[in-house]
Amino acid sequence: IDAESKMVATSKGRISYDRLVVSPGIDFRTEELEGYNASTPDIMPHAWKAGPQSLLLRKQLEQMKNGGTVVLSMPLAPFRCPPGPYERTSMIAYYLKQHKPKSKIILLDANPDIVSKKGLFLKGWKKHYEGIIDYRAAKKVTAVDAKGMAVLVDGVEDVKGDVINLIPSQRAGGIAISAGLVGEDKRWCPVNATTFESAIHKNIHVIGDAANAGAMPKSGYSANAEAKVCAINIVALMNGRETTELSGLNVCYSFLTNKEAVSVAGVYKVADGKIIGVPNSGGVSPDLSELEAVYAESWLKNILGDMST
Repeated sequence: IDAESKMVATSKGRISYDRLVVSPGIDFRTEELEGYNASTPDIMPHAWKAGPQSLLLRKQLEQMKNGGTVVLSMPLAPFRCPPGPYERTSMIAYYLKQHKPKSKIILLDANPDIVSKKGLFLKGWKKHYEGIIDYRAAKKVTAVDAKGMAVLVDGVEDVKGDVINLIPSQRAGGIAISAGLVGEDKRWCPVNATTFESAIHKNIHVIGDAANAGAMPKSGYSANAEAKVCAINIVALMNGRETTELSGLNVCYSFLTNKEAVSVAGVYKVADGKIIGVPNSGGVSPDLSELEAVYAESWLKNILGDMST
């Protein structure tokens, strides 16, 4: 991306633009992990970008002995999909309970507490996975030993596993960094809270996980909402009309078992140039529910249909 000449270079040639919208996604700050190198994800998959990594993690879980230990290490917020590591822990625990009942999963959470749907996850784990899930808060992984299948917590505590799902700390995707779209923190892209135009380069708009969107979480549904308000306001800007104030929405479902799920919803607006949560709006589902799982399936079909039209 050449912001000065308003040009994008692709594998099939160069394209000029009047306004550019990018959704760079995330990359990992693996340089913060001592011992991490190019081969580490082949041994300790992050599986935080869908595809081969997801399949590798599944294969490792299937091949693990009954009685083995899974270690899932998650980073400090912000990161892609705040409830994701807790849902993944639940799904792995469900698999272990069904197929490897002598096994357990240790969740090393770098955060001081569960960052999303805390009460519901804890209730679900107590109901379904007592003795299977070992949750450990404020345990930040600082080094890895792929050969020894161990991670080092805070430089002092070794935690070993037969399968290690290591999710590193995150930042905006590489293209955002090379284009100079990240802020002083060198991690996320500062944007105008209404138009999602970059605060660094005019005429480039950043949406999705890479954007620093205030209170809006880094989720697929947030990205969908950001894309819509961004598109509306690009049309307004290109036609000399007033922009439309952000009305943001996020909905996220998490499965606890194959039939039970929970959800969280939030509504967002702009105040003093920042995206904030609308007071007394949204919240979490009242309890664990099989109906929430039905809603989740419907939500997935609807958002996929919305994005494909």
